[in-house]
Formats: sequence, C-alpha cells, structure tokens
Amino acid sequence: MTREPYLIGYARVSKGDDQSNAAQRRALDAAGCKRVFEETASGGRWDRPKLLEMIGQLRDGDVVIVWKLDRLSRSLKDMLHIMERIELAGAGFCSLTEAIDTTTAAGRMMMQMVGSFAEFERAMIRERTSAGLAQARAEGRIGGRRRKLAEKQRREIAESVVSGRKSGAEMARLYGVSQPTVSRIVATYRQTGPDRRDALS
Repeated sequence: MTREPYLIGYARVSKGDDQSNAAQRRALDAAGCKRVFEETASGGRWDRPKLLEMIGQLRDGDVVIVWKLDRLSRSLKDMLHIMERIELAGAGFCSLTEAIDTTTAAGRMMMQMVGSFAEFERAMIRERTSAGLAQARAEGRIGGRRRKLAEKQRREIAESVVSGRKSGAEMARLYGVSQPTVSRIVATYRQTGPDRRDALS
C-alpha cells in the first residue's frame, strides 16, 4: 500500500531582516507539514545548511512545501537546481502562494515551462554577449574600460601642471578626475618628454 505523503516545510528569512519565520511557520503548519526546517540565510545561494539537511533526509513520496517560491531561492537557476535535487530524491514540491504542486500533472508541466523559459533566457544572454563582443572587435575595441580622457586632454593636463599654469588639484577638478590620475599623467609626460606625446594616449 502506498504510504501517505510526508509533508516537510521549509521556511527562510534573509540575514539582517527584522522579520521572523513565524508567519511562514503558521502557513506551513496549516498546510499539514509534519516537520519544518527553518533558516536565516540569504536566498542568493542554494547551499544553505538547513536546506541541504532537508534535501538529504527526503524519501520517495515526501513533499516539500514552501510559503512562496522565493523562500526556496531568489535565483531562478538555483531554484531549478534545488527542484532537480528534490525530484531526484523522489519527492514532490508545493508552493502555497503560487499554487504550484509538482505532485500533479499540471504542476509538473508548470515547472517544465519555467525551466524552458530559464534556458531560453540563458541562451539569449549568451547570444547577446557574443554579438556584443563581435561588434567590439569589428570596431577595434578589445574590451576593458574606455579611457575617460582623450589624448589632447591628457596632454593639456600635463603641460599645464608642468609649466605651473595650473596645479594638479585644479586640473583634477577641471576634468573631473582624481589627483592620483593627474599625477600619473604628469609623471608619464615627464618620463617621455613632450616629443613622445603618444605615450599619453
């Protein structure tokens, strides 16, 4: 005879929150959970102590219940990974707020759709990244932060400071850069000399 599903709750609040797990605990108890794993941890990681302890104790036919999906994880990628671990244990999953229940055909279809959309999003991000890099290479840009100052501006800074027309602090304020940046420009100018202006580009 098939045993009655053992309902296991998982409740989480983030570190530093003024909240507690009390409201989640009441909802999980009302849903019939026989045991509730409570945790205070960031939802940005899936390798949380209580979460891993719960997954390690799952048996075939158990059902994991959460108050909301984001209590399981704030990352779609991590949430799908956790769901896979739960499925591998032979357990089901239910979210009370979103009414997702993988013990039903409709619930399983919903999670498959979520997984498909997540994979599509990852593929689109990879495609946009590749296209951006290709465009940058075509335009002669090979990555890295774009220089804030043009060659002419750097030369003007160096010559003004070296000649004594302006101080380093004045040039820094004028061009909206830090004084250490001005010092480096002036040092390069002095090392290379005015005839090696390309060194300032």
